Amino acid sequence: MSCSNILNDYDGVRHNYTRKGGLVWQEIFLPDNAPAEWADRSVLWNAVEAAETTKESRLARMFVVALPMELNHDQQMALLTEYIQQQFVADGMCADVALHDPDPPGHNPHAHILLTMRPLDEHGDWQYKTEKEYLCVRGDEERGFTAEEFAQAKLDGWEKQYPYKVGRKKVYMAPSVAEAQGLVRASKHPKNTRYGRQNPITERWNSESQLLNWRAAWAETCNRHLEMAASEARIDHRSNAERGIDEQPTVHEGIAARMIEKRGGTSVLCEMNRQIRTDNALLRALKKQVQKLMDAVKQGLPALLESLRDAMVLVQYQLLFNDGQQASLSKRLQAIRNLTTEYKTIQMAIKGKTAQRKALLAEQAELSPLQFIRSNQISQEVAALTEDIEELRFSKEQLLASIPDGDMKSVARQEKDLTTSMARLVDQHEQLSAQREGIRADYDAELAGVATEALPDIQAERIILRAEHREGITHRLQDTYGKHYQPGLLTKAERIISTELGEQPATEAHRSLREQLNTHKQTQEHHPEKNKHDHTRGR
Repeated sequence: MSCSNILNDYDGVRHNYTRKGGLVWQEIFLPDNAPAEWADRSVLWNAVEAAETTKESRLARMFVVALPMELNHDQQMALLTEYIQQQFVADGMCADVALHDPDPPGHNPHAHILLTMRPLDEHGDWQYKTEKEYLCVRGDEERGFTAEEFAQAKLDGWEKQYPYKVGRKKVYMAPSVAEAQGLVRASKHPKNTRYGRQNPITERWNSESQLLNWRAAWAETCNRHLEMAASEARIDHRSNAERGIDEQPTVHEGIAARMIEKRGGTSVLCEMNRQIRTDNALLRALKKQVQKLMDAVKQGLPALLESLRDAMVLVQYQLLFNDGQQASLSKRLQAIRNLTTEYKTIQMAIKGKTAQRKALLAEQAELSPLQFIRSNQISQEVAALTEDIEELRFSKEQLLASIPDGDMKSVARQEKDLTTSMARLVDQHEQLSAQREGIRADYDAELAGVATEALPDIQAERIILRAEHREGITHRLQDTYGKHYQPGLLTKAERIISTELGEQPATEAHRSLREQLNTHKQTQEHHPEKNKHDHTRGR
């Protein structure tokens, strides 16, 4: 990230990224109580490595922030410096920042911020992340104490609990109780909580509320620097739902998805974003139309009712399209899950049979020459297991050969992407359903104010308008969905809405003359060669 050449003292591996491009600026920020030599990146991160001794230790926390393109590099550096100093360094963290502006410059300026995980004491030494917490008892009460707290609690009658042998079981109890019963201690390790007690500072750093605070502070700092640069652009850290925006947010695609698209493939995430943008464009157009008609409600109730019906048809089309996408994704997801299950079953079978063969060979090695009968039995069982294992391995190879990359990791990534896409589609379906219900409520409210005797005349006017409205819906869906537009899906959506509104679906015999003429005109426009042939034959 910093295009540095660093030797890792932990494993002796040198990492040289000095030829990597795109670096604009890098800097180390330290709190006042940190050792001065940590201003050297190599010294800082080797000190972090030395402090972490367990295999699952977290070495750092990283933030990747998108920088406003409206700011130049100097302004971006000033923005990062202020944010890091106020939010991280002032709170006791060491920060390592690198500003990148990859080729072509200006299209994706961003910064990586690495933060240390442990707080520092007043002497510049690392504090603990978690401290062992012993579960102590006093009478029937149990409570957790750290080692320092237990020194005082012991004076108040609290005792640590140790495991003691009670028959075939091991039971935790206080030494005073166990000794009175003459029990033998099974281990010297006292009872404690599984994860210990977290340092209050690191607990706050790791909390979700702190993450939300950092996000809010980033938006506030960015907007202040944009204002200082006389730019009208602003950012907002809140979700669309929190901001009262109905549009769906797009998902982060990442470099892997972009590479798939660059090679001519279709990434699930990129395709999903294209669909989201399509749906959002249709939603914006729909809202604009409804608002325009609501503002002009006095121009005529039939037109308003038909427009609200059009809005319901459009949303119903999106719901049906969403259902089709969910069915397609569900089928693909199920196929991947079946493949994963089969692979895991084969792996477990191989592992189990290999363990059986190993145990039999170990048993055979310990047999005396006189136990030749058992030795022959074991040889036969081992031969059968070996044959089974070879068959399972062959099945595994065939299974991997059926995968494009021959790699189960790519299958797992694809399953994760499909699961994310499915969750998005389900959420979209809920939003569209709620939107359709809202439009239906507006439709019912307008219809409720109409006198019963006026309904036939209004309905007749609506039938006259419907052909023109349907043509508008068709063009809008064609413009929005392009090659993915499905005329049959629109017909189905209209049928559903007509049934829901208690309307009789229009038949060819009862359609208005205007609607039939429009249909005939569309047929001529879409099939000019067929029309020409029919005309010639008739002549």
